[in-house]
Amino acid sequence: MPAIRSPAVAGLFYPSDAGALVHQLQGFLADARKLDLTPKALIVPHAGYIYSGAIAATAYATLRPIAARIRRVVLLGPAHRVAVRGIALPDADAFDTPLGAVMLDTIAAHAISHLPQVIFSNEAHELEHALEVQLPFLQSVLTDFTLLPLLVGRATAEEVAEVLEALWGGEETLIVISSDLSHYLPYQVAQRVDGETVQAILNLEPPISHDRACGGTPISGLITAARHHHLTPHLLDLRNSGDTAGTRDRVVGYAALAFTEAKNNVH
Repeated sequence: MPAIRSPAVAGLFYPSDAGALVHQLQGFLADARKLDLTPKALIVPHAGYIYSGAIAATAYATLRPIAARIRRVVLLGPAHRVAVRGIALPDADAFDTPLGAVMLDTIAAHAISHLPQVIFSNEAHELEHALEVQLPFLQSVLTDFTLLPLLVGRATAEEVAEVLEALWGGEETLIVISSDLSHYLPYQVAQRVDGETVQAILNLEPPISHDRACGGTPISGLITAARHHHLTPHLLDLRNSGDTAGTRDRVVGYAALAFTEAKNNVH
């Protein structure tokens, strides 16, 4: 029997009913700005959909014209619940969501398993939301893809970049970094801090610290790889929970960015 990781935050971060989930996702994607980009990599937030779903949709909407090309998604995010030394893969065959199962790329997992920073940990993945909340979006915009889910714990940007390099591939491979920005700052302070963080990403200037982005290490690893591959970052959306569904006294920041290859860069 295949080992399947069950959804941990369906009904909490997003609807557990498939029909309600599809309706919500279609609404977010329909409202997203239409941008002429061909991303190799995305940075997307991972809060509850009522808070960050509209921001994430701005990134995922850019995939629609190239959806048929994308066969593999390398998905990285921070480990929130279990301490991880390195970068954790699950020992599973699929991740389940209310929209169905997403098969994991076990061949790609084997290809990086020799790297010293790569470990296997079902415990780290079992209750983690940062990767799970991206899956229904991916299922909504892509046609047929496998997934390589990686939780980043105590690791360096260089260790993340080494993993990305091993998995880089061509147009069939999409890299997605799941990260929110600042946490629990007053609205105007968060706007300033998040603006500075986004500018550093746009300038390809690592490191991005964890007090600026919970996924600072995977973002910094992507920046390192982006510099090597001459990718250009584009800001798609920048808001916080005070703009969407929360109060403005203590907010969480959200950004959506796309990284394009030189031949696809727009000015």
